[in-house]
Amino acid sequence: MSAVLADARAGASPEHEFEAAQGLPEPLPAGERILWQGKPEFVPMLERVFHVRKLAAYFGLILLARAITVWSQGGSFGAGAVAALWLLPVAMVALGLVALMATLTARTTVYTITDRRVVLRVGIVLTVTFNLPFARIEAAAVRPARAGSGDIALALGGSDRIAYLHLWPHVRPWRVRRTEPMLRCIGDVDRVGQLLREAWCAEHDLAAIAAPVALRPRPAPTPPASTGARRRAPELSAVR
Repeated sequence: MSAVLADARAGASPEHEFEAAQGLPEPLPAGERILWQGKPEFVPMLERVFHVRKLAAYFGLILLARAITVWSQGGSFGAGAVAALWLLPVAMVALGLVALMATLTARTTVYTITDRRVVLRVGIVLTVTFNLPFARIEAAAVRPARAGSGDIALALGGSDRIAYLHLWPHVRPWRVRRTEPMLRCIGDVDRVGQLLREAWCAEHDLAAIAAPVALRPRPAPTPPASTGARRRAPELSAVR
């Protein structure tokens, strides 16, 4: 990773005393300013990233299957219910651990958008900061969800790559070969996406187009600088 920098901090405390400012491992250069900073929302993180509803349904099916097995073997209704309830504590512990992971992920994550870059401070035990300059962000896309929350995926250009496991869960699902860092479960995602678009356009000297989602450059190749042609404005895109 050349332009995409990762700065790891081992054993960071909840106060992140190593940070020059919240979410930033060092002070911003002169003239650069923070446009937005936020964290994932807990409930969307629990439901959409850690899939707690699907897990609860899975354990419910296991409990039901256990009870049906007892009934099919001639056991009484009460015996089947008791056999299923023996497995209930295991299911509750598993769901509790998932909820704990979602809580810690939401509390320890900070997303920052400046007028020149996107910074992701992530990690529960080992804190890692990913610095994504606008010059290395080729495209972005918004995936809106319920209650105004949603995700923003960032496609990196050039040879920059970040391992999927290093980013998870702050990564676009199923994009393993060309990973896309993702701002997960942020509130008012349309506004944040438009703010990112305007900042990206300003950095590339483009006129920002008023629209509710984020940027994606057209697939046509950029004309050589010697022709005097300006870079074309990005299209809008949404993650589905």
